[in-house]
Amino acid sequence: MDAQKIVLVVDDASLVRLYYRSALEPAGFRVEEALNGLEALEKLLSIPADLLIVDVNMPQMDGLTFLDILRRKDRALASIPALVTSTESRETDFEAARAAGANYYLVKPIDRETLVEFASMLCGVSR
Repeated sequence: MDAQKIVLVVDDASLVRLYYRSALEPAGFRVEEALNGLEALEKLLSIPADLLIVDVNMPQMDGLTFLDILRRKDRALASIPALVTSTESRETDFEAARAAGANYYLVKPIDRETLVEFASMLCGVSR
């Protein structure tokens, strides 16, 4: 990987954040974390993220609200690719994520290989 890509993982579950970090860091990504959408909006003011991995169900501000706000708020931030993750797998869940601005939607659990593959693709990194 030429320049290290920064992934902001937005998930209220500490084990999920740790799992994503343990998959992405060995693949050359720098991982930052936020516990919910509100914290993620604050972090994006100081962290130039290349990719967002966003859970749907979180306290204070859920992932879809976060994405919707982000996509409308700022042109530069609106262009950051977003991978939405959730245990929900109904077609309406996929549609809601797309409407909020998700680039892709993966159903948890997500294996390490798939996570790294999608992160690399969305960051434009060859593996």
